[in-house]
Amino acid sequence: MKLWYQSMSRSAAWGHYHPVLRRIIDGVKDPDTEVVVHGITQIGGVADQYRYLEYLESGEVMRNVVTAMDQGYDAFLIGNIADPGLRECREIANIPVLGLCETALHLASIMGASFSLVTLNEKFTARILENVDRAGLRTRLAGTARMQMERILDLKEGFTDREARSRILEQFQAAAAETVARGAEVVIPAGGVAMALLADAGVHDAGRGAPVLNGITSLIKMGEMAVRMNRLMGGRFTSKRLAYAPPGEDQIAEIRKHYGPVYPTVPGLT
Repeated sequence: MKLWYQSMSRSAAWGHYHPVLRRIIDGVKDPDTEVVVHGITQIGGVADQYRYLEYLESGEVMRNVVTAMDQGYDAFLIGNIADPGLRECREIANIPVLGLCETALHLASIMGASFSLVTLNEKFTARILENVDRAGLRTRLAGTARMQMERILDLKEGFTDREARSRILEQFQAAAAETVARGAEVVIPAGGVAMALLADAGVHDAGRGAPVLNGITSLIKMGEMAVRMNRLMGGRFTSKRLAYAPPGEDQIAEIRKHYGPVYPTVPGLT
């Protein structure tokens, strides 16, 4: 199978993050799975904790899901904790589309009766909590704690600078321990780059029996599962009833007249 992994980072701006991400993915994927990592190339890719900047980057994500279908990918994975464009891509695509945050939240709910989020900074926390509410899992959330990464690009230093790496890991462990003390049974690092840094450092334990769920690993393995389920279900993995339903054939011609060649899975596009 072939998976499109959509990172929301610009490779040139993030130093050693993408090589580490590549190594993590290669270490967890099945031997017959091909995972192609794509970063942001058109605009941004460095500060999507801000809503407007996330909005600007999301357009590339939605264009890329069409490209993924055209090129024969079996699933589209959005490797960003905000899940930018997740619902829109599901409406567009006829292949499974999974998001880093939603996948981690649901898997954590299988791993334990409660989970916590260790976020990067105060700005990001509220945004991630919106995803928890959208997933209907607020009652499973034991709490949040945050690190001190107001400028998330500073995380890249953890891949090359030993002191920076130690400082970041210490911040995470302290925040994770705080949430475990408040009742969290599973801890989710709420940030793709932070997940990569923790996986690279071999951090899987938050103490007192609480595992650290690595979202990158989860997204790859759940992506493989979704492809297999999609095949078993005759291509019906994603519901096209209501939330992710595209326009019908009765109105698609009028929509394309004003929007262009949108929704390529709906018949009538030449």
